[in-house]
This record gives sequence, C-alpha cells and structure tokens, in this order.
Amino acid sequence: MKILFVSLGCDKNLADTESMLGLLASRGYEMTDDEAEADVIVINTCCFIHDAMEESIQNILEMAEYRKSGQAKALIVAGCLAQRYRQEILDEIPEVDEVLGTTAFDRILDAVDAALAGERSVMIADPDALPLPETKRLVTTGGHYAYLKIAEGCDKHCTYCIIPSLRGRFRSVPMERLVKEAQELADQGVKELILVAQETTLYGKDLYGEKSLHILLKKLCEISGIRWIRILYCYPEEITDDLIRVMKEEPKICHYLDIPIQHASDPILKRMGRRTSKQELIDIVGRLRKEIPDICLRTTLITGFPGETQEQHEELMQFVDEMEFDRLGVFTYSPEEGTPAAAMPDQIDEEVKEERQAELMELQQEIAFDAAEDMKGREVLVMIEGKVADENAYVGRTYKDAPNVDGLIFINTDEELVSGDFARVKVTGALDYDLIGELL
Repeated sequence: MKILFVSLGCDKNLADTESMLGLLASRGYEMTDDEAEADVIVINTCCFIHDAMEESIQNILEMAEYRKSGQAKALIVAGCLAQRYRQEILDEIPEVDEVLGTTAFDRILDAVDAALAGERSVMIADPDALPLPETKRLVTTGGHYAYLKIAEGCDKHCTYCIIPSLRGRFRSVPMERLVKEAQELADQGVKELILVAQETTLYGKDLYGEKSLHILLKKLCEISGIRWIRILYCYPEEITDDLIRVMKEEPKICHYLDIPIQHASDPILKRMGRRTSKQELIDIVGRLRKEIPDICLRTTLITGFPGETQEQHEELMQFVDEMEFDRLGVFTYSPEEGTPAAAMPDQIDEEVKEERQAELMELQQEIAFDAAEDMKGREVLVMIEGKVADENAYVGRTYKDAPNVDGLIFINTDEELVSGDFARVKVTGALDYDLIGELL
C-alpha cells in the first residue's frame, strides 16, 4: 500500500506529520509523492489564518477527486482544520473517510485501518493530551536538519489567535524524551536541530516548576553529531538571563532568535492581549544585542489589527526603522471565528491592511538589502543545502538563516560538496535577501 502525505502550515505541524509517517513506515506502508498512485492520502491541515484555511480546503478538494474516481481507497484529514471543523468536513466533503484531531495524530494507523474498512468517523483526543509515539520519526527535510517540537499548546490567549482552542494548554515534552529523540535524529545524520513550539521560552515551567529551556539546551549540546541548534518562537517577555548566558557559552547554539512581537504601539499591544510594551520590547532587543553582539533577530508583525490608526501604523514603521531587525515578516490581520478580536469594533478594510503591509515590507527590504551589502568581504560558516542545477555552484545557509523563511547563500566552486556539509565561505556579493560567496 502506498500513502501520500500533504503537510501544510507550520514546522510544528511538520513534526507531527513526520511522527505519523514513522508510524506508517513501521507498519510497512510505502510513501509516494504521486497522487495518481496513492492508495491512501493524508492531509495534515492548518487554519491559523484565513489564507491557511483556504489552502487546506483547496488541497482537500483536490485530493477528494482521486478518492471520488476510485484511484485512492482512503482520504484522511488531520491537523488544525480537522480539529476545528471536524463534523463540517465529514458532512460537506463525502470523499473524506476519517478526520483526525491535533492531539490524536498518534492514532493514524487506526484511522487508516478504519478508512480502508469503509468506516467514516472522527478521532478526536483530549486537546490537553500530549501524544508521544515511541516509533522514530521519518525526517522529510533532507536529513541534515530537523525540527524538534519541545512543547504543545499555549496559555497566552492573544485576542487574535485560535491556537489555544485547537492545541490546548501549554505542556512541555519531558526532557529525557527530547534528548532521546535528538540523539536518534543525530544518529540518522541530522546536524542542525531547530527547536519549535507555540512558545519555546516557557519550556519546562509546567513540568519542573521553572523555565528550563537553558537546561535542555545544555543537554542537547552534549549530543555528538549535532553542529547547530536554532531556537524559534521565543516570546520576548519570557527570555531569561539563563537563556542568554547559555547562548553565549555554548558554541553549538546559533546566535539567532525568532521573537514574534506583532506590534509596537502600546494600545494595539494591549488590545492584542500581548504581555509587553513598546519600551519593554526596545529594552529586550537592546539587552540581546549588548550581550550577544552578532545575534540575528527575526520577528513577525500583524498590520491592520482592529482599531489600528494611521498614527499607530506610522509608529510601527518608525519602530521597525529604528530597531533594524535582521529578518522580519508582516501578516495582514485575519479575523478568526471565535476570537475576541474578530468581534472588536473598527475592523480595518483589506485594502488598507495590504497597503500598510506593503509599506512595512518595503521599509524592511531597505534594511535587509543594506545588511546584505554589509556582509561583503566577511567570512562565514555555511551549511550546504544542495547543488544548483547545471551550474558549478551550491546553495547553503549561514547561522542567520532558518530554513524556508530566511535567505540563502550561493557558492561558486568546482569542488564537490554534499548536503549537510559545513564550509567556510567568503561573501563576495549580495542579491536582494541572498548572498553570493566563494569557497575558502
């Protein structure tokens, strides 16, 4: 039997997908990328914002055609959209056989068995459950880097966000379990661990009574074979002196933090339910740059939040200009059903949201392009990602670049390199967000 998997949304979803793939591989199922030859199709969905929900629905409808024609014997929908609209999916898309909730992904084998037996059902677990399959994950990222999901759920309850209702309360994966999983990944050839969760900085508070990310990092740094450890999704108010210290002390930890701040106007931050003020954000960024001068900071913003005035938008523009974040993404506000923000007055027109998004991205583009130009002449350590087709060139990433969201560096060389290799490279040029270099 051949199974096709479609994984949508965030890297946390991808970690769940890889766990499901591991369970299916342990049963002997064969994986395929060809929809036409798949006996079973599984879609791990996202619905964090409207565009993500539309993408998930479109993928379900496309794959439903293979189920309708009889080419596929089963169609299973998993993940956040499945958790949120479980019954609607079964009622409105008859080709879907099984619906699998966010905390029930460890029941994928049961779902496949039920679907092939002709059953149609919903498998939903307690949203506060923490599935921890013993079977090894099937890494889909190329083998040299992998995501390590260190926690599930969130307790923050920002007014625009549906994650707590879909993923449950914040709960950490036990440390010994994470160290074991990281060792297994290293044994498979993984050289970069990317720590993810809805919020990584709160890791361990529920299990050990205090924030313990710095302790986990120390243990992960002891694993032979791991060269880089990258931390994503750090809430700024939860960054501790212990975390900063361990980042400075441990050479394996990339001087890179992803810190979603969402806005910089105090009234908007308050309406969003965020836990920081503009001045506190300035202080946190300043502290990080003072303690770790070469740190690369990535952040995300939401523009067009209900009630955002032109003055508040301009305040955010000024903040971005002054902070000069290394990496920055901007989302237009998406009103999500069931969230407090969706019911707030003074909703912003889509056209205005998009104009503000474009202005912010144009400003950040100038900052990023100038930063790329400043890299010329510097020597950097690069992880090789692959070869450029039909050219004597390779593509890689520096410590400043997380996979799939940041820039790349293109390296001209006649030497033969392998994905996952590390190489010393001299930066010779810049191309928008990307760099050009030569092998040293």
